[in-house]
Amino acid sequence: MILHPRAIAVFLTVASAFNHANAFAPSPRSAAGASMQLTRVNIATPLPNVGDMINLGGGNNDNNGQKEPKRNGAMLIDLDGIAFSGLKGKALSLTKEDFPDSGTVRKVIPADCFEPETIKSLGYLSVSVVGTALCTYFGFSALSVLDPANILTLPFWLAYSVVTGTVAMGLWVLAHECGHGAFSKDKKLQDAVGYVLHSLFLVPYYSWQRSHAVHHRYTNHMELGETHVPEDSANNDSDKLYDSIELRKNFLNQFGDEDGIKIWGAFQAFLHLIIGWPAYLLIGATGGPDRGRTNHYFPYPLSEPKQPKKELFPGNWKEKVYQSDIGVAFVAASALAWAACNGVPEMMAIYGGPLIVVNAWLVLYTWLQHTDVDVPHFTDDDHNFVRGAFHTIDRPYDKLDPWGVIDFLHHKIGSTHVAHHFDSTIPHYKAQVATDAIKEKFPDIYLYDPTPIPEALWRVCKGCAAVEKRGDYYIWDNKDVDESLLKTE
Repeated sequence: MILHPRAIAVFLTVASAFNHANAFAPSPRSAAGASMQLTRVNIATPLPNVGDMINLGGGNNDNNGQKEPKRNGAMLIDLDGIAFSGLKGKALSLTKEDFPDSGTVRKVIPADCFEPETIKSLGYLSVSVVGTALCTYFGFSALSVLDPANILTLPFWLAYSVVTGTVAMGLWVLAHECGHGAFSKDKKLQDAVGYVLHSLFLVPYYSWQRSHAVHHRYTNHMELGETHVPEDSANNDSDKLYDSIELRKNFLNQFGDEDGIKIWGAFQAFLHLIIGWPAYLLIGATGGPDRGRTNHYFPYPLSEPKQPKKELFPGNWKEKVYQSDIGVAFVAASALAWAACNGVPEMMAIYGGPLIVVNAWLVLYTWLQHTDVDVPHFTDDDHNFVRGAFHTIDRPYDKLDPWGVIDFLHHKIGSTHVAHHFDSTIPHYKAQVATDAIKEKFPDIYLYDPTPIPEALWRVCKGCAAVEKRGDYYIWDNKDVDESLLKTE
């Protein structure tokens, strides 16, 4: 997955380090996978693992003597080089005909789920505010004992950043709900809360409100999606610094398969979790290519969009971007003044470090909600809103720690995200009810991957480099990687 990294110097360093004559030679695995075998992929929920079906032929498959029900959209697809997640290929089995219209989905969700309750929202806000304030107070109290300028105190301040940033992520979730209109019916209160919280995270409120709405409208859309749009391996765009598939092959050739894939995975984790969020805000990294290069602080495209009518900030949104910049400028100036008066180490210890952790959490959630080795992307010919929303993945964040504390602090944003993507006005405290209704009524299209979060992240880091067109889908290409290297067991 490319991050449009021309502006990211670290990419240049890595690319130049592997500029050898044989660096991009096809691997034996790649040549061996050239022969195409089409397999009919059937619905995955009640049936065997799609990966076990490679040798099956085209009609209905015999399953322990039972004939599988015929489906309109059972898909013929070449499975060569496709790895499988805990979804077991389920997303690959789904075609347009499998998805209901939005009205049908909306009817199964209790009407109360669409009604935000201001008092309840403020109550959850108070939990996140108090938790973050207590952590921050503890940090300030520690300054007199543990000087951040002393390198020996680095382990403490790193731990402080992780804890405080993890707690503060709850504030980001609620800020995000304000942008969706899920916080309160009082629009002035909602926008005031959203504006202040976004500004504290150096994110322009109205800019993010607009771009995130676009992300929801075009989820898993190859040209118009917004955030985590994968690199098309067939695209020879000169704007790319390198070909991700070829660079990954080079890692494997240089360091051996096992070490090479680990180094590649660590490289991808760093690019996404640490650099990814500021790169998205500043240059539109992983945004839809047809919108041109974008900047959330400047409303005009930085490069010529392929579809000018689809620019990210049209019409009156341009003025709103500038309005958002005022809050960000105030917080940024305050941080710089703090650093000038008390030193960069103190500012980074109390504010900068936790902010980096919040950003990493944000990218972790959005990346894993829309990406895995067997989750496809679509073009305009095959995409619609409901299909995109149902290609969101719910995951077991409630099991990320033994007590479910992180899922509670983050208001269950990762374990009820399918419902949120179908209708983002559903408040987080009603999203579980909506999720249960969707799971019960549409089990064949609801995506839930039980893979533990650290293992799922590691699989995505290693196995989601670039996609290639297979039939109506764009699918993650892993022909150059031995399947065993992507397993999480």
